[in-house]
Amino acid sequence: MKFLPTALTSAMAGVVENSENRIARLLFKLAVEMSMMMNIIASNAEVDETLLQRLRGKCVNDVKKSVGSVTFEDVVRFQKGE
Repeated sequence: MKFLPTALTSAMAGVVENSENRIARLLFKLAVEMSMMMNIIASNAEVDETLLQRLRGKCVNDVKKSVGSVTFEDVVRFQKGE
């Protein structure tokens, strides 16, 4: 079995590492923004623990079904009971 030359393997590893670092930085920035948004919403909303647990379960199912592509419009329609 032939193996990739060391230089090519090393270059590929570098590309993957750079991609991982970029994704990690973007995820960190996204997490900060989401934390800010959640704190603002939580300071203005009165949501009991039971509703919060039910909503988390619904959101997990929505994200699984949509492969992570939940739109704001979908959420608005749900909240309006449509």
